[in-house]
Amino acid sequence: MRLIALCFIVLLNIQLRSQGFDFYPKSTDKCELVSHSYYKLCYSEKDEQPEWVAYMLTSDMVRNSNCKRSNNFRADAKVTTGSATPADYKNSGYDKGHMCPAGDMGFNCTAMSETFFMSNMSPQLPGFNRGIWKKLEELVRSWADAYDTIYVVTGPVLNGESTGRIGENNVTVPKYYYKVVYKKTSSGGTCIALLLPNEASYNTLQNYVISVDSLEKLTQIDFFPVLPDNIENVIENKLNTEEWKFK
Repeated sequence: MRLIALCFIVLLNIQLRSQGFDFYPKSTDKCELVSHSYYKLCYSEKDEQPEWVAYMLTSDMVRNSNCKRSNNFRADAKVTTGSATPADYKNSGYDKGHMCPAGDMGFNCTAMSETFFMSNMSPQLPGFNRGIWKKLEELVRSWADAYDTIYVVTGPVLNGESTGRIGENNVTVPKYYYKVVYKKTSSGGTCIALLLPNEASYNTLQNYVISVDSLEKLTQIDFFPVLPDNIENVIENKLNTEEWKFK
């Protein structure tokens, strides 16, 4: 039985390595799948922002960050229905909050530039975007550095109540944002999820950890459909905080 389990883990890790960047959530008919060089997203037209953004992040990527921030915010021509525009956010009181952070893509100038597509943005209060959300982004980069390779899914919670809408394109202002991160381990893998309100906070990030299962119920997104059910069920119903290094 143990031999079978070990063989299964080896096969799973081979599968994950072969998946590489394609380790992303199951898209639904609620959003349009859009691919860029180093990240993918599913764009919600009714909310004018991504339902989720997914990408792989490695230690080499975060250690070789050489490109300067471009701030080249622009509409995304790959969104067939048309994405939000920078004008939607002007004088709104909200930041253009990155889902795939520019800081994660500094290893390649094209990758960095592509994080400024408006399809990768969501309205965030300045105190949140420049505070605890930034700290979470930095923490995720430290995980990539520590664990070699991680898979990140991030986005707004769009199926609940919102704070309102902004701009000519009626961009939804979410009340919550999430990040889900998966890493391979000797026992197969583990994941962690965080859910944060769109507001300034001085709490520690550990306070926002929830189970992946509970986040999937909230968002109606299957974050890691590539995982076999018997592995997924084990790692997604726990907090798993002790398996991740918090600064």
